[in-house]
Amino acid sequence: MKFGIHAGLWQRAWSDDPAPIMRQAAELGFDGVELSLLGVRPEDAAAHAALARDLGLSLTCSTGLGRGEDPGAADAAQRKAAETALVAAIWTAAAMGARNLSGVVASPWGYFEPLEKADRARRAAETLARLDPVLRDEGVVLGIEALNRFESDLTNTAAETRAIALDTGSPHIGVLLDTFHMNIEEKSPPQAIAATGSALVHFHISENDRGVPGSGQHDFAADAQALKQIGYRGWVVAEMFVTAGHAASADVNIWRNIESDPTEAARATLSFMRRTFAQ
Repeated sequence: MKFGIHAGLWQRAWSDDPAPIMRQAAELGFDGVELSLLGVRPEDAAAHAALARDLGLSLTCSTGLGRGEDPGAADAAQRKAAETALVAAIWTAAAMGARNLSGVVASPWGYFEPLEKADRARRAAETLARLDPVLRDEGVVLGIEALNRFESDLTNTAAETRAIALDTGSPHIGVLLDTFHMNIEEKSPPQAIAATGSALVHFHISENDRGVPGSGQHDFAADAQALKQIGYRGWVVAEMFVTAGHAASADVNIWRNIESDPTEAARATLSFMRRTFAQ
């Protein structure tokens, strides 16, 4: 297993310079840092890659689509806009040396049209399938994130997300599962992991309140056992949002401080990850 930390734990805005965060993560002992491409300029990718190499870190990336960028839209212009945005994200991730790009890529964040889900899912798979040559050429794997019902209606469960990934027909597209979202949507997160199987390409963890894993009610030991059973040996990235009052935190509805100190939260999380997920 490789253990990473999402830069959003410290960022006040997505555009904050990630360099100090990368240095902090390396000092703490993480294997890598996940950067949101919502705040990364393509022209800065080479510098981020160089710093990561100097620090002995690997980078992973997350991204999201906005309104008007919808892979599953009936409107061809919106589908094309999504494809264009995702190709640019793949290029940026690859320029940073990242081999994994995951996130809200099957539907715009915060968009809901449940009566059209079947058609939207079909069109989303068709749109994402067109990314396959770019993913292959750039050496990047795309993870479609299973999200809770308050952020999306298209990929709430692992099963829904896996179906779209498989329907693309691309060996470079799979599923991102996140314990925060699974805690809301899945009857059994370990069973969801098991059913996702080899389609799982990325894994996020945080507690049920988006804080330090192991401090709440989620059964991470059961998740770790399920990951072991399916032979998952990829990234486990802590994606925590714990500080209120920041633009980045407001985007994910953090209205109170979940943890008192982000750096201490990261330190405690890495210790927990090593105890729980090391194989």
